[in-house]
Amino acid sequence: MRSAKDFFAPLAVGAPAPVREVPARPSRMIHFFDPSNEKMAAKIPSMVGTVDVLLGNLEDAVKAENKEKARLGLVEIAKATDFGDATQLWTRVNSLDSPWVLDDLTTLVTEIGDKLDVIMVPKVQGPEDINYVDRLLAQLEARAGLTRPILVHAILETARGMANVEEICGASPRMQGISLGPADLAADRRMKTTRVGGGHPGYLVRQDPPAGVEDAINADRAVFQQDLWHYTIARMVDACAMHGIFPYYGPFGDIKDVVACEDQFRNAFLLGCVGAWSLHPAQIAIAKKVFSPSAADVAHARRVKAAMGDGTGAVMLDGKMEDDASLKQCLVILALADQLSAGDPELAELYKEPASEEAK
Repeated sequence: MRSAKDFFAPLAVGAPAPVREVPARPSRMIHFFDPSNEKMAAKIPSMVGTVDVLLGNLEDAVKAENKEKARLGLVEIAKATDFGDATQLWTRVNSLDSPWVLDDLTTLVTEIGDKLDVIMVPKVQGPEDINYVDRLLAQLEARAGLTRPILVHAILETARGMANVEEICGASPRMQGISLGPADLAADRRMKTTRVGGGHPGYLVRQDPPAGVEDAINADRAVFQQDLWHYTIARMVDACAMHGIFPYYGPFGDIKDVVACEDQFRNAFLLGCVGAWSLHPAQIAIAKKVFSPSAADVAHARRVKAAMGDGTGAVMLDGKMEDDASLKQCLVILALADQLSAGDPELAELYKEPASEEAK
């Protein structure tokens, strides 16, 4: 048994102290790039400041013969690029059962650990996986002389990982968040879909036949497509909220269907996710739009806050009851708006209070 007093102690002599609270930095879009792709790598400096997170991918999308090239390419990119305060650098290493992950971690932490904000670990099965990475990172940070710990992000891609999601979230102070990995999770669950994220036309509810109609087969009945991932996302959000870390929607594979992508991202946002993966530049703008509150939502939240006064009791606003629970919801929106507008002049202008309100 481990004492609670030891939970925030470094796991290696000379390693930086673990964080007690995960920094709440904007991460509306985690944009994946292949460091072994020279054409893609050349675009990275120009993307700094335009996306919240740039992630050098070393895992599934990189062929086996390009693994070392991708790793070394990420080192070169990190050393040559100033990411500033607006853009984080993350990486997704290879899975813990692969022959490449040990070199991924030892190389990246010792070579560019001062540039890396988060390491994404795929196919996490349980807290033991996080415990292994936690100890190894502490040893490597001590060797590299790092002064801040690198955080860890897990991908939910297996049924066992899903069953252990609460324990994974609380396995280490390093835990930054969790992303849904729908394709691998679907395969592991034996779900009958070949889509990467999104709904499925076969997963539906059908309207009851009209009253008095006996021919239910030929009756005109509306069909409503359902979300295969609603339960999974909701449980992931609860587990993350419980442990003070951040939930993310993963990839939406149909790059051309920007409408469905926006719908899926918005569903995740409404359920509590703070961001999603972007696999193509077209999805960056979608994520920025969806995971930033609208000006109307921010304005409404301000009105509720002003009307509620000390936050107790209840008031009527536009014919609707607002109480302390409403205020808490509105404070979530306002906190996010403040966070995003601090680094985005465009959003700062969008969320700006009218002059009449400022004068009050």
